Amino acid sequence: MTGSQMIGTSFTWGHGPSEGAGLVIAEATAVSPEGRISPGCTGLWSDAHIEPFHRIAKFIKEHGAVPGLQIAHAGRKASANRPWEGDDHLEPGEGAWPIVGPSAVPFGANLPVTPRELTIAEIAGIRDHFVAAARRALAAGMEWLELHFAHGYLASSFFSPIANKRTDAYGGSFDNRARFLLETLAAVRDVWPERFPLTARLSVTDWVEGGVTVDEAIELIKRFRAGGLDLIDVSQGFNTPDISAIPWGSGFLVPTASRIRKETGLPTAVGWMISEPQQAEEIVRDGHSDLVMLARAELADPHWPFHAAKALGMDKPQQILPIQYAHWLKR
Repeated sequence: MTGSQMIGTSFTWGHGPSEGAGLVIAEATAVSPEGRISPGCTGLWSDAHIEPFHRIAKFIKEHGAVPGLQIAHAGRKASANRPWEGDDHLEPGEGAWPIVGPSAVPFGANLPVTPRELTIAEIAGIRDHFVAAARRALAAGMEWLELHFAHGYLASSFFSPIANKRTDAYGGSFDNRARFLLETLAAVRDVWPERFPLTARLSVTDWVEGGVTVDEAIELIKRFRAGGLDLIDVSQGFNTPDISAIPWGSGFLVPTASRIRKETGLPTAVGWMISEPQQAEEIVRDGHSDLVMLARAELADPHWPFHAAKALGMDKPQQILPIQYAHWLKR
């Protein structure tokens, strides 16, 4: 695609020879039952889940793309209704389950339940859940693994002073707040093969005073790189319901991702409100990010790669489509 490739569910735009979707990532796959965001979330906490995910990975590979998986624990945002059914905490009679976090601090707003503070032993146990899920992802045929360290879920809330009020080795200082993330990365890196990318999605700013800053995130990402991370997926916010400071707009995270890429030397991906093919192409071409994540754009237009190929002047863009469609568009 004019020297670029699509990757995606979080679909992505980046340099390479491929056409169409180069990578398909299934997002927010829970590492334990209590780590689900909602009852509708998928998970990989049991060996019984390997075979169904293997069918998915096999299907993706048969169509020329790489299968990827994002593993996650929802922390204090767990036990919630599906977004289109209220996006609020479940009531006990609705099947709610206990939620946990770094501290007994509720998220607030529509998620008011106070989480139970995790013990040191439980923190180690959740780290081990990430490792077990990574092993299962590999057994299922996944070839790209992303650690969900963003959006106020468990790892993100450990790093954020807004959610983490601990006074032990997992709270307070930068080193302590980063500890769970770095330990989880190290443990997963030990079992995830070097031949397959290991990435992380990170909220690099909380947008509020007293929260995570980009400067802090850059220091953490440098440590991620030293620990063997292959790419950082730059995201933002959602450790607090106060989102009034977020400068919503087309490609608003691109300057931050560009700075992170330059200052850390780690390949980056960026998303959020990027939908136009020329914009995505320029972000990659001008070195602001190595990949552009496309999720909502692809949901709104499943043939986004085809339309992007046409807009960017690709020869025979119909080759991106399934052959049944391409046959009728070849002229």
